[in-house]
Amino acid sequence: MAKDFTKRADNYSEWYNTLVERADLAENSAVRGCMVIKPYGYAIWEKMQAALDKMFKATGHQNAYFPLFIPKSYFEKEAEHVEGFAKECAVVTHHRLKPKKNGEAGLEPDPDAKLEEELIVRPTSETIIWDTYRGWIQSWRDLPVLCNQWANVVRWEMRTRMFLRTAEFLWQEGHTAHATSEEAVEETKKMLNVYAYFAEQFMAIPVIKGVKSPNERFAGALDTYCIEAMMQDGKALQAGTSHFLGQNFAKAFDVKFVSKENKLEYVWATSWGVSTRLMGALIMTHSDDNGLVLPPALAPLQVVIIPIYKTDVERDKVNQTAENIKSTLEAKGISVRYDNREDYRSGWKFNEYEFKGVPVRVTIGARDLEKGLVELARRDNLTKETIEVTNASDHIVKLLDDIQKNLYGKALAFRNSHTFKVDTWRDFTEQIEKGGFLLCHWDGTSETEEKIKEETKATIRCIPFDATEEEGKCIYSGKPSSRRVIFARAY
Repeated sequence: MAKDFTKRADNYSEWYNTLVERADLAENSAVRGCMVIKPYGYAIWEKMQAALDKMFKATGHQNAYFPLFIPKSYFEKEAEHVEGFAKECAVVTHHRLKPKKNGEAGLEPDPDAKLEEELIVRPTSETIIWDTYRGWIQSWRDLPVLCNQWANVVRWEMRTRMFLRTAEFLWQEGHTAHATSEEAVEETKKMLNVYAYFAEQFMAIPVIKGVKSPNERFAGALDTYCIEAMMQDGKALQAGTSHFLGQNFAKAFDVKFVSKENKLEYVWATSWGVSTRLMGALIMTHSDDNGLVLPPALAPLQVVIIPIYKTDVERDKVNQTAENIKSTLEAKGISVRYDNREDYRSGWKFNEYEFKGVPVRVTIGARDLEKGLVELARRDNLTKETIEVTNASDHIVKLLDDIQKNLYGKALAFRNSHTFKVDTWRDFTEQIEKGGFLLCHWDGTSETEEKIKEETKATIRCIPFDATEEEGKCIYSGKPSSRRVIFARAY
């Protein structure tokens, strides 16, 4: 199946796009810039949702749902917010169409159905949610409000790529309200840690936690915290963000509460989110020239069993063994498929499940079975081993755990080997062409950051939380700097 599959080294972008389609994850839609997430791809997203949702609820959050349409005037209440999203907004102007005049084919907006106020199709929900919170919050007893919603959003992108950047995408967005600045900052960092844990423990992707520079900050936030991951082409991908919004939205929408001291005060806010962009991160971090590679924690299908036999007698023995292994693994919570379809050859099945990234393949051949053996194949490193059938189920459980750890270790080793300390502008311009994370001194000014971006297309991905104090000179301006930040080209 993968014989004519584009290799990463030949054309990374084409490799990615082909993989997304041929692994049945998604396909381009008839609507420009939008995608259809196919059942196999959506099954991965569902596992992501389930894991994250469980963690959100464990930290006290509840799910709610807010309108898709937002009055245009709401966006205009928070100046920085509207400026940040203005170019990406889709706008509804009419609520009805009518046939064109003079017998022309087609439809056009009905002038009698023009909306009194234009509606923005949700690019993010801070404005509609904070207008709602005004009616929910009067006293300190009403705080904190800890809400999350799973939804779709629309941001009109000119250049799109499935999962990474589409006009419509799926995500979750948490929006919380607090009595104090300290509580809101604590919430912001707590949720970033949830994202980091999910990325590393479920996605097997090592991430760097840090704070965004002012240029890269979310529109309307006082601080944006992020997790940054490295893809196999050396580019960065922002895998999650958590924003400390201060009192900006509370003031814009007049959300006040009576404190314990009987004073009227504005509420403190946070918002945080991850999206189907995580699917892109998952694909680009682990997959190879043979197709998709999935960590067992998120694989819709963790084990596939493929039979090989010639006679009816052999088939019955193989079937019995396969069903026993399948039921034992399912009892342990592992998803298994026994593919005993007779209209597909075993070689085709091997290629199919390898390309789709199923972590473990079990081959039960009649000859091996006579010796009490079955063959196991790992997708992560493409190795095979023959084991006793009586130990198969326990061994597969351990194997899945080992694959999960191996994928994380491999990704971490790749990131470490593609992270460089750079001290001169010449070295910076040379290394950025090769990719990777560049640890550099920066003078802290937006002007310098913007010039670096203009000249190299590299941005400050984050100022790492664990960055140590270190005196140095900015690679661009030569001005003093007290710590290194991470520069990279990014998706």
